[in-house]
Amino acid sequence: MIIINETEMNGFLLMGFSENRHLQLLHALLFLVMYLMALTSNVIIITITTLDQHLQSPMYYFLKQLSLLDLSFVSVTVPQSIGNSLTGNGYISYGQCMLQVFFFTSLAWAEVAILTVMSYDRYAAICFPLHYELIMDPRKCKRAVVAVWVSGGISGILYTAATLSMTFCRAKVIHQFFCDIPQLLKFSCSNNYLAVIGVAAFMSLIALACFISIAISYIHIFSTVLRIPSAEGRSKVFSTCLPHLFVVSFFLSTGICAYLKPTSDSPSALDLMLSIFYAVIPPTLNPVIYSLKNELLKKAVGKLLLGGYFTGKKANHLCC
Repeated sequence: MIIINETEMNGFLLMGFSENRHLQLLHALLFLVMYLMALTSNVIIITITTLDQHLQSPMYYFLKQLSLLDLSFVSVTVPQSIGNSLTGNGYISYGQCMLQVFFFTSLAWAEVAILTVMSYDRYAAICFPLHYELIMDPRKCKRAVVAVWVSGGISGILYTAATLSMTFCRAKVIHQFFCDIPQLLKFSCSNNYLAVIGVAAFMSLIALACFISIAISYIHIFSTVLRIPSAEGRSKVFSTCLPHLFVVSFFLSTGICAYLKPTSDSPSALDLMLSIFYAVIPPTLNPVIYSLKNELLKKAVGKLLLGGYFTGKKANHLCC
């Protein structure tokens, strides 16, 4: 049951998935399980890629950054949604909503950027193995990561500034579990929402350009891999590169679809499902996807769980 009077609130009302109390508790339980899975798996990835000397190549350095982004990304929306479902109170203040918009859009774009960098790292490792250490030296890797976080911050500022310029004059009931920009557009009572549309279109074009560059990188990767005479060598490359391609495709396709799909005044199950697909599922499954066929990661996880010591020779930089 909604316990906030819509006519008296200065913020927004997050409706979530249902007004049924039992379904709200079920939603809270499911989200809690997914959040704990995301928290645990990403903390494990961050820990082992920091401590294990076998996992110090650029590939694992970027994977650590992805896990840090995933951990932050899922923490922006899911804990509050769990709390709202448990208390039956979906109210969120205007300031909290704008902060959520900033961090959500910042981290979402940073994820796109780090996935693009990771694809370039694989391209350099496989297509130019003799020059890989020169192409991806530690200084360049650190600069790439700085660029990822800075570009995310710029994206968040653009989205937040455009959203702050809007005037809201309708009943501010959001049929989502967080302050999603497409939902906020429905409350605008003037044409100033066009700034948000412009920012979304601009960022979507850049995201599309990133996806095209990733696709081109993988075309070169697969053409190189198919020339490898060893079946074991081809299998090793595919086992580490295909998960990355799946993560990129899933995250970008659902995110672009959600932000460019026309909004409707009636609640849509498709909107809720799309938001889960790009806001909750990727941060939860990314560590599992990357670790599934990576023997070094699985051995490092085993060491961590068994209390082993992270020692050994530094990883080969040519690892894909």
